[in-house]
Amino acid sequence: MVPNEALQYRGIVQLLLHFRWKWVGLIVIENDSGEHFLVALEPMLSQNQICSAFTESYPKNPRLYLGINEMINGILNYIPLFMESKANGVVIYGESVTIRTLATVMFVREVINHLVDPSNNKKKSSGKVWITTAQIDFTFNTLQNSYNIQMFHGAISFIVHTKEVQGFQEFLQTVEPSAANGDGFISDFWEQAFDCLVSNSIEPTHTVDTCIGDEMLETLPVTFFEMSMTGHSYSVYNAVYVVAHALHNMHSSKSSHRVMRGEDRWTPLKVEPWQLHSWLQRISFNNSAGDEVVFNEHGELEAGFDITNLVTFQNNSYLRVTVGRLDHKAPCGKELTLDEERIHWHGDLMQVPPISLCNDYCQPGYQKIKKEGEPFCCYDCIPCQEGKFSDLNDMDACTECSEDQYPNQNQNGCIPKGVSFLSYEDSLGISITLCAFLFSFITALVLGTFMKHKDTPIVKANNRSLSYTLLISLLLCFLCSLLFLGQPGEVTCLLRQVSFGIIFSVAVSCILAKTVLVVLAFLATNPGSRRSKWVGKRLATFIVLSCSLIQTGISAFWLGFSPPFPDADMNSFTEEIILECNEGHVAMFYCVLGFMGCLSAVSFTVAFLSRNLPDSFNEAKFITFSMLVFCSVWVSFVPAYLSTKGKYMVAVEIFSILASSAGLLGCIFFPKCYVILLRPELNHKEYLTRRKKTRSYKST
Repeated sequence: MVPNEALQYRGIVQLLLHFRWKWVGLIVIENDSGEHFLVALEPMLSQNQICSAFTESYPKNPRLYLGINEMINGILNYIPLFMESKANGVVIYGESVTIRTLATVMFVREVINHLVDPSNNKKKSSGKVWITTAQIDFTFNTLQNSYNIQMFHGAISFIVHTKEVQGFQEFLQTVEPSAANGDGFISDFWEQAFDCLVSNSIEPTHTVDTCIGDEMLETLPVTFFEMSMTGHSYSVYNAVYVVAHALHNMHSSKSSHRVMRGEDRWTPLKVEPWQLHSWLQRISFNNSAGDEVVFNEHGELEAGFDITNLVTFQNNSYLRVTVGRLDHKAPCGKELTLDEERIHWHGDLMQVPPISLCNDYCQPGYQKIKKEGEPFCCYDCIPCQEGKFSDLNDMDACTECSEDQYPNQNQNGCIPKGVSFLSYEDSLGISITLCAFLFSFITALVLGTFMKHKDTPIVKANNRSLSYTLLISLLLCFLCSLLFLGQPGEVTCLLRQVSFGIIFSVAVSCILAKTVLVVLAFLATNPGSRRSKWVGKRLATFIVLSCSLIQTGISAFWLGFSPPFPDADMNSFTEEIILECNEGHVAMFYCVLGFMGCLSAVSFTVAFLSRNLPDSFNEAKFITFSMLVFCSVWVSFVPAYLSTKGKYMVAVEIFSILASSAGLLGCIFFPKCYVILLRPELNHKEYLTRRKKTRSYKST
């Protein structure tokens, strides 16, 4: 007549999970039922990450009569298990005698403490949340009515679902021993409840110990007798009606068969108990309280449990407040419904709802780590690793933020990353822009100066067209650095590296052509020399075009095979998303740099070897110095570029472009501008002729 206990076990686990109680105590009755309870419940607790802080068994019939010393020693051994435990939640499985035993233990403990330390008059309360099963009622015998039941205040109990039956209160008011009609239980209960003797004679005996008949059940303490219908009473009430319906159905069936056979339908039936089994399994009806009474295929009552909260008062009375329901028809895992606001908690608890843990929660920003040699519910808390966060209590492991976020300072949440690129508005971007325009302006002035003095010997020397081409390419080099600034787009990503590679190849090939022309000019000084035909515009044009076309071919293959594209670097910096140009196939980028490096190396080598050749304006020496600066910048570029990230990587490349271009401009053209603008007397044919004669005279 009670629901399957498995539903109650699931309800206990769901209740513990609802309050996040992971460290609970277990008190069971010392019999087969208690062992079955532990065998069934403990695996369920473990599966839900709940540990038992302690497990204690109480005998069904406490043998306190063995001696006062044994009783005191036993009580002193019981108390520390739940009084000194951190577990605020204690599950009690047993019978009503288990509660009475627990109350006796607490009462005797209190008396012993008072005898040991009479000055300590403060009553020590357990401050626990007792979770009791449906088998338990908070009832005491007459000897225990004086016990303080405040320790059970706030207890949460599972009880068989019950409703108040109409007329039950009126029935209790009519109960008296004389109307028992041979029911010995009523007489025994009456004598124990009212501490009197029920007379067996018809005439009342007016003695002190005789029940006079005016005793009323509502005057009894609620701890001894409840006037409301409890779950146990409701089960008995339904059981009586189940048997009555079974007998009625059986009698109706038998009577119809008798009528068909022509027998008397009112002949009394002789029914054996076992004959009712098949009729009981088919019972289904609504009782007078409106509840459906029906059994499942296993012969178990299909019903749920009510969850009540025990509210005690100073006069040792109490009230059961329904705070929830355990519905057997609900989906698995969702059977429990609870109105937490209606629960009254024990006054000695440090906080409400209380916590019942082996240790305090790990706060957000921390994660759990198991303690060696301790149950899995006991753990330490360690801060999250760098780059990870936890935003809930008791996280098993910290998690990483999404790619576009990063952990805050306390590592208990994520913050959106900022977007970063080398912008024109940055101080670094402003400086680069100013330098690029300044050098471009200077280059334009140099080009204008050369074009204005195009007929002077210093401009004509060493191929005027190469000088113009070199100056224009340097001007474009300074301006192409601006492509690396601003938010990367599809067009800028396609142009920046390709334009840089081609323009620089033109500039370096011009320098190589100038160097080759210096060498050939020296070799072709003798009249009728075969090398004289190589000195001129054809060779210079061939060198510049061939080198430029090779670099253009490499760049075209790069754009066709794996072109650069805008990309976002989420991982290089914790707090920033770097908008950059993905170079596509990185090997192609290094091929462009490699070819430019080969041109630079050849130019530097040729210029270095020809640095001491006689020349009117020291062209070979200036080229040597310029290529030394150029090569030094780009050799330093490689490790610097690989060791930086984000917008600073772009800044390194821009710096290399500006520095190497400025080196070429300064070393090759500034000495010539000095002569053109400040020493014009040196820029005449007569001076060059006189200098050549002086050099010839010295050589002879």
